[in-house]
Order: sequence, then structure tokens, then C-alpha cells
Amino acid sequence: AAITPALKDVQAALEEVSRIIRLKHYSYSTERTREIGVRLAIGALEYDVLMQFLVEAVVLSSLGGLVGIALATAVSFVVARLMQVPYIFNPGINLLSFLFSAAIGVIFGYFPARRAARLDPIDALRHE
Repeated sequence: AAITPALKDVQAALEEVSRIIRLKHYSYSTERTREIGVRLAIGALEYDVLMQFLVEAVVLSSLGGLVGIALATAVSFVVARLMQVPYIFNPGINLLSFLFSAAIGVIFGYFPARRAARLDPIDALRHE
């Protein structure tokens, strides 16, 4: 009975690592201010910049979620073998964790994307 919570703790820890990686996307958006300024200066709409950042956030968080699930599954399988207990893969829980990962990407990707889309092109081009 205590084995199942231990395996879930391992899976949760590995998924947390993938969430930390996604948070790097936030700092990445501030590093791209000059690129955003160029795009806005040559005629890109706010919507275009917003969608670019949102798509990037969802793709990165989804990939992070898939990597987290794969790592958690592999480690859980190995630990279950070492403990000589059966490993049961639950597709519903893994789908839920993937959807949660994608939702985190949308939520935490929206605010930097909105801020980037509302930049004044001149100020963005001056940014160093």
C-alpha cells in the first residue's frame, strides 16, 4: 500500500522538473524584445505577436509534459521492478498530467505574450 504513493511521488517530482523548464520560457520572452520591436515596426499586428508567443508556450510546455511523463514512467517502471511489484500504467492520469502541462503553458505564456504584443516598436528597438 505504501509503494503506490512512493511511485506517485517519483512521478510528481519528475513532472515538477518539466514545469521548471517551462518557466524559462518567461525569461526567454524578455530577451527577445528587439526581435518583437522589429516585427511590430515592419507591420506585424499585436495578434500575430501574441499568437507566436502562445504557440511557442504551448509547444514548449507540451513537450515538457511529454518528457516529464516519459521520464516518470521509465523511473516508476524501474523502481517497481527493483521493489518487485507490478507497474500499472494509468493512461487517464497521464493524459490529465499532459493536459495540465499544456494548460500551464497557456496560462503562464499568455501574460508575457500580451506584454510583448503591446510593446511600442520604438521602445522595443531601443531595448538592449
